[in-house]
Amino acid sequence: MSQNYWAILNAERNDLRFMNYDFRHITYNTSRFKLRASSVLSICFFLISVFSFAQVNSSIDPAKIKIGEQITYKVEVEADTTDFVVFPEGQTFSPLEMIESYKIDTTLKNAKYNLIKKYGLTQFDSGSYTIPRQKIIIGTKEYFTDSLRVEVNNILVDSTKQGLYDIKPFIEVEKSPSDWWKTALIILAILALIAFLMYWFIWRKKPLSEEEEIALLPPYQRAKLALKKLDETDYLQQSELKGYYSELTFIIRRYLDEQVYDRALESTTDELVHRLNLLKDGNQIELSKEDIRNIETILKRADLVKFAKSAPDIELAKIDRNTIDLEIDHVEQALPEPTEEEKLLDQQYKEEQARKKKRRKIIITVALSLFLLLATFVGFSIKYGFDYVKDTIIGNDNKELLEGDWVTSEYGVPPIYISTPAVLERVESKTTDSLTGTAKTTMFSYGNLLGSLNIVVSTSKFNVADTTKIDLNLAINGGLEMLEKNNVRDILVKREQFITPNAAEGLKVFGSASFPTPLSNQYRKGNYVLLAFTAQNILQQIILVWDAEDHYADAIMERVLNSVELKKEE
Repeated sequence: MSQNYWAILNAERNDLRFMNYDFRHITYNTSRFKLRASSVLSICFFLISVFSFAQVNSSIDPAKIKIGEQITYKVEVEADTTDFVVFPEGQTFSPLEMIESYKIDTTLKNAKYNLIKKYGLTQFDSGSYTIPRQKIIIGTKEYFTDSLRVEVNNILVDSTKQGLYDIKPFIEVEKSPSDWWKTALIILAILALIAFLMYWFIWRKKPLSEEEEIALLPPYQRAKLALKKLDETDYLQQSELKGYYSELTFIIRRYLDEQVYDRALESTTDELVHRLNLLKDGNQIELSKEDIRNIETILKRADLVKFAKSAPDIELAKIDRNTIDLEIDHVEQALPEPTEEEKLLDQQYKEEQARKKKRRKIIITVALSLFLLLATFVGFSIKYGFDYVKDTIIGNDNKELLEGDWVTSEYGVPPIYISTPAVLERVESKTTDSLTGTAKTTMFSYGNLLGSLNIVVSTSKFNVADTTKIDLNLAINGGLEMLEKNNVRDILVKREQFITPNAAEGLKVFGSASFPTPLSNQYRKGNYVLLAFTAQNILQQIILVWDAEDHYADAIMERVLNSVELKKEE
């Protein structure tokens, strides 16, 4: 039993050693397989990347242009139909400028898309330029085109074939008539229409209707007139005694309510008769018992007709009508004469009512006028903007300058042509000793550094040799030093080339700064532009300064900059 046990144990150990050997052998083979697979995949990825890079091609046509001509930059991409391709957008071709981006031309070739994207590029300065590599995204990967070289040549002008002419004299031109009177006429017509409507519906004394005229009559006359109108009805002809007695008793009750007892309309017959007897006994009304009895008889007969369906004779109804007419006269005679105090109170009441009516008209007129003004202001603000409407109503100097008549003139020799909202005034000529020698400066200006606008145009002629070149950077630095000497702080400086519409090249320095104000120790945020041009021993400068938060000043200075042109001295 023991020997069999140890034999079986030894056999199991041998099996385990054999299995361990096989496991190490399998692990080794697996590692070799992984190494080979990794190498194959690396080679495949390399080949794929090389193949993918070949999918993007770029070219230009032509490679040499003249200033301002167009270059066609073409990018050709071959991609799978499921790939998403993104071409460059915006000004990514600097130093060349993109002037147009054409639509993508797509064709299907060998189960792949062939995409062609074209751009129109140009450059307005001569020289040799390099178009940088452009990034193309295909799917989730990025590819880059080759950088390309472009030559931009100057335009040669043969002055011998171009006729030269003298400067034409100034011609006086009549100022175009303004249409302000049309606008004023329209405004006056609108105001007249509004005033007429207010008068017609508010202030006009309207003719009274018949009901309003009756309401203005005294109670006695109103009661008499009501009896006459009752006679004109056809109640008796139609035997409508209920309606007839209702009208008749309402006439006497309303008269008593206004003249004797202010609750006569809502009182029963017994209550009203009892009240009349009390007033008679208190000597407040000189009315006989017979008059009171007659009124009581007619009122009770009317109650029987209205509520008990009694039907008296037509002639009796006529007699009752005449009795009511007579009793109205007796009551009117029995009423005491109003005292002077009562008359005064009545007059004051009428005057107070008239004042209230007039005050109500004034309030309606003012409220309507304010509403129309507010509606007009809101409407124009929505259409033209709140600031524009506010400045139009209140007034803004820079807005008036921007919308006024501008002046285009030449300043200095050689001349600087510039358009400004007002004529630049000549500043006394001076001689300076700066830069490369003694200079005679002619200066023209509008405004000053303390105001919201400042325009300065200067021409300096240096007493140096013609071969000496003036350093524009040095001249600009002198302008910046001048600003600092005038207590300008926090000057932010940017530089770039400036080319006028007639192709004159110069240097532009611009930025923001803190400018002094008329109030001491206070500064305002402003912008500035310094332009400098040179020709032989001539230095021409333009200085523009304006408030940074005034959009009218921004528009003025932009228009001034766009108008700058130079003419070289012959």
